[in-house]
Amino acid sequence: MYQFLVSFTVRPDRRDDFVSLAAKTARDSLANEPGSRRFEVIADEANPDVFYLNEVYADLAAFEAHAGGPYFGAFFTEAGTYAEGPTWLMRGTLVGETA
Repeated sequence: MYQFLVSFTVRPDRRDDFVSLAAKTARDSLANEPGSRRFEVIADEANPDVFYLNEVYADLAAFEAHAGGPYFGAFFTEAGTYAEGPTWLMRGTLVGETA
């Protein structure tokens, strides 16, 4: 499985918009992209303007299909007007069995 964690810094007045948009992108991706396995929106515990997207795909090809698809593009078109990012914090392929 291919996984990554990215962060975004969001304007304070648009935090709710970002969460709604990311949650919609998650729902649409999981429902309509066969290789999408997990898409979590996480709020930073210390900074209310920072959010993380923790995403899991069947493999790198599934992520590339997501990145070329309509949900990814729509997310960045809107979020790019009020959020800085993504900052890549981790990306890679799962090694061995899951715990």
